[in-house]
Amino acid sequence: MAEQTAVLDATPYLNDETLRGWLERRRWYASKSRRVTSIEAVETVMLGVDPPLALLLVQAGFAGGAHDLYQLPVTIRPVDDGEAPIASADGWGLHDALTDPRQAAKLLELVETGQSFQTDDGCLRFHGPGVTAAGAQTPAGARPVGVEQSNTSIVFGDRLVMKAFRRIEPGINPELELLAFLGSHGFQHIAPLHGWYEYDGASLAVTLGVVQEFVNGAVDGWEMALDRIASDPDGLIAALGALGTVTGQMHSVLGSDSTDPAFAPEEPSEEAMSLLTATVDEDIERVFLRLPQLESLTPIAGHGEDVRELLGARSKLGVGGRVIRTHGDYHLGQTLLAPRGWVVIDFEGEPSRSLAERRQKRSPLRDVASMLRSFAYACSAAAIHHGRSAPAGFEERAREAFLTHYFDAVDSTLLPPGAAAVQNMLFVYELEKAVYELRYELDNRPDSIPAAGIRRLLESE
Repeated sequence: MAEQTAVLDATPYLNDETLRGWLERRRWYASKSRRVTSIEAVETVMLGVDPPLALLLVQAGFAGGAHDLYQLPVTIRPVDDGEAPIASADGWGLHDALTDPRQAAKLLELVETGQSFQTDDGCLRFHGPGVTAAGAQTPAGARPVGVEQSNTSIVFGDRLVMKAFRRIEPGINPELELLAFLGSHGFQHIAPLHGWYEYDGASLAVTLGVVQEFVNGAVDGWEMALDRIASDPDGLIAALGALGTVTGQMHSVLGSDSTDPAFAPEEPSEEAMSLLTATVDEDIERVFLRLPQLESLTPIAGHGEDVRELLGARSKLGVGGRVIRTHGDYHLGQTLLAPRGWVVIDFEGEPSRSLAERRQKRSPLRDVASMLRSFAYACSAAAIHHGRSAPAGFEERAREAFLTHYFDAVDSTLLPPGAAAVQNMLFVYELEKAVYELRYELDNRPDSIPAAGIRRLLESE
């Protein structure tokens, strides 16, 4: 009974200063420039008592009244069990359940059996194959996937992988939405959706996690590119051409269903390009005003107005094609090369953007431009960080191979009419991505890679 009470009454742990410090040190903590001033449990759902397991939806508050919402599955153990807790109260310690293989397996079992938990304010629902508890075959050997990023992913026995969304926002997560749509429309180049879990309350409805089939024998697309860019450039270019085909097929499927309002292709508004360029123009002005005096940034220092003028000239050429749901954060790190071919992963969109922004329909060329920027990043990163220089002209050849295969595979009605209009939109989206990258690097680790990309776009004129 003491264990149940400890789980259900989260207040003593939330008042612990160590919990706020622990949250701020997580890789998935999204507001690294702000200190947490308070933590409040929006919902506490009891999932088990032996060992105790609960799911907390906690609101991290900041000075001025702003706040973020996080998912925190927790387990409670006595503080003398030999492992330091993230917070403690009355002799009990609060631990992150996703670092405990037994507790992570319990969450997967709840997905497999399709259980639900009713609370005073809502319902926590797990969706999966719906097998009985006796028939649930939870794979052994739970382990985390790589370095923790904006979420926490756990592999179970090389058969399933569960991604728990840490920072959550009201609404359906694009990861769940796009995986379900692509799977139901026959797109084979994904890790199929196996299940998910969500909370549905009177004032909050949110996706909490997804479970997918694990892709055996796959290599990360980014790591593969860095390994092969110097040793096997021709083979890599052929692989990137195949990725262009897969990308074109993905966009064609995403734009194929006019009966689903969330996915039906739409005509871009007359203001679409103006709104885009206005946003990018503001980013350019803001970023260039605070460029530090670093040798790596010398190629673009003092060229802010040149970049803005170039953007303004391009924006006058108008828009075309159609807008659809897209991947939203498309680069080599969001792909796997498996024995069965390319697999596209991580459909959440850019983590720094709101959920509403990530669900917006956009030109498929935005994904294309983002992938082309990834090729440039790979060339620079291989040389700067790994001492492996790409052969002369590699980036241009890679771009050509990817684009040729992409245009052969994509539904052409989704694109602006004419090669000149397509290249113009690609240019604008590449510039948008390069400025986004530059802003990210300035906030995290000043680097020459996005600066070189902006310089290349300037010189191409």
